[in-house]
Amino acid sequence: MTFKVTSNSFKDGDYLAKDHILSADFGFGCAGGNQSPHLKWSGAPAGTKSFAVTCYDPDAPTGSGFWHWLAINIPADVTELAVGAGSAGSTMPMGALQTRTDFGAPGYGGPCPPEGDHPHRYLFTVFAVGGEIRAKADTSAAIVGFQLNFNTLAKSAIMGLFKR
Repeated sequence: MTFKVTSNSFKDGDYLAKDHILSADFGFGCAGGNQSPHLKWSGAPAGTKSFAVTCYDPDAPTGSGFWHWLAINIPADVTELAVGAGSAGSTMPMGALQTRTDFGAPGYGGPCPPEGDHPHRYLFTVFAVGGEIRAKADTSAAIVGFQLNFNTLAKSAIMGLFKR
């Protein structure tokens, strides 16, 4: 069985709904609900000890993209995150940890590309992790990504789009 991620919130290549767009509270000019989308995965390989979920915008005008969400150490028996699981005030599965995004804090931060820019791609990737990912809530995306690079058994992504 192939490792695969799907979502009830959007289909691969579709535009993300307003519920998943950055809220006005962040001051970037968007007015969405800032709720992380539903994600479900299946087909994890043998030896999976945990899962990680990231949301990354490779089109951000930063020279290095933009990390919107990092959640690690999701228990191996969890195969789904509900809408809003990564959002402020919500609860991730016991043992999971959200780490610092490019917004400067842990938790989901929705899309909000520059006004008039081309549609940006938001890659929601689920990693089947075979080793330990050591991090704290303030650990950077680069350090988390480095550890994922050496501990991933399989990964699958689904892409959402957004333009304003």
